[in-house]
Amino acid sequence: QVQLVESGGGLVQAGGSLRLACAASGRTFRTYAMGWFRQAPGKEREFVAAISWSGGTTSYADSVKGRFTISRDNPKNTVYLQMNSLKPEDTAVYYCAANVNLATLRNGSWGQGTQVTVSS
Repeated sequence: QVQLVESGGGLVQAGGSLRLACAASGRTFRTYAMGWFRQAPGKEREFVAAISWSGGTTSYADSVKGRFTISRDNPKNTVYLQMNSLKPEDTAVYYCAANVNLATLRNGSWGQGTQVTVSS
């Protein structure tokens, strides 16, 4: 399994931007699909974005399309989530996930999460 550590969360005003990073351990990082999920208080964890091992395939939740961009840097063992035009409803703990393919991300490895708070 791969170990994941998220960073980059914080407090930002509506309309602002943040970039989250997820650093992964292990030489097999480049073979893993990666994703971001989020969980707001009182709500279930939901999918945000995902990227294939090569970076050639990406997918997004409808609620973030056009505002968020997922990318990865395999030599640095890091995946990013660039978040623009943030809204108060984006407030949540954001988690990084990794698994052998996109379809099974929820069943793979998870980071500890990073808090994102968007004020109105």
